[in-house]
Amino acid sequence: MTVKAAFLYDNGRRLKEVGLDQPNPCANDDEFVWIGLEDPTEEELGKVQERYGLHPLAVEDAAHAHQLPKVEVYGEQLFVVARTAALKDDRIEYGETAIFVGHNHIISVRHGSARPHTELRKRLESAPVLLAHGVDYVLHGILDFVVDGYFPIVEEIEEDAIELEHCATTAHLKRSDIARLFALRRELIRFQRILGPMADVCAKLVRLDLPNIDEATRPYFRDIQDHVTRLGSRVDALQEILRSVFELSMLFQQERQSETTRQLAAWAAILAVPTAIAGIYGMNFDVMPELNWRYGYFVVLGVIATICVALYVQFKRAGWL
Repeated sequence: MTVKAAFLYDNGRRLKEVGLDQPNPCANDDEFVWIGLEDPTEEELGKVQERYGLHPLAVEDAAHAHQLPKVEVYGEQLFVVARTAALKDDRIEYGETAIFVGHNHIISVRHGSARPHTELRKRLESAPVLLAHGVDYVLHGILDFVVDGYFPIVEEIEEDAIELEHCATTAHLKRSDIARLFALRRELIRFQRILGPMADVCAKLVRLDLPNIDEATRPYFRDIQDHVTRLGSRVDALQEILRSVFELSMLFQQERQSETTRQLAAWAAILAVPTAIAGIYGMNFDVMPELNWRYGYFVVLGVIATICVALYVQFKRAGWL
């Protein structure tokens, strides 16, 4: 079993490391055990289940690690699932953290999470007055840690959107840029599928009367709920921005095509003058005006040049050239 940490706490202070093979070491209500596991097998989870009386359905969910964020109550125990996320090469990779919350124990089971809980544990241990709240405050710390990991994802996609918008306004979006734009939109849609249930999890922890959740810690969960709500708003705005970037690119592309069409039409009109005159005088007739006139050739060239220059000036003033 990959045991990252297993310690006994009393009044918010770490007392000692505990073994998973020994019975629950808590001697009073002020003590609790915080155990962190990473990618355990079902057999290994079974041992923890036996020691701390975990519900078998919750253990099964924690072992398979294919759950959306949720909160479930099993007797006097609380089971919470959160989804971690990290952005790699314009793709959001997801992990899962299952949390068992009992009266004097909290057990986190991580699958595929790139961020260990080492720094989180140090941060919580540095404030023993707050950690003395017990397992519900640790639950808040874990969920807050997970949600904080969402912000860099949104910020990086926002920078990508700004870059794509700059490309759309200064030059044009290439096929690869458009493919990247739609890839980011797909990732945001999938990300929203996580944010919605996470908001529901926080709302339940704030509003419902759940076991092992004290009234004093509800404001902390409300703070996480606010973060998730703000993230949801930013993701909605990002989707609109990416959609606007694509539409803006299409408008600029149409404008460039219209400009090219106007230029081609203008040059075609200018070139039609010498083509028409040359075509007329190129016909094989014996009797035609000015064929035998000494200055006829130069006059025709002058007429062609005059008309072409006049058309060029007119199209230039109209903005077609």
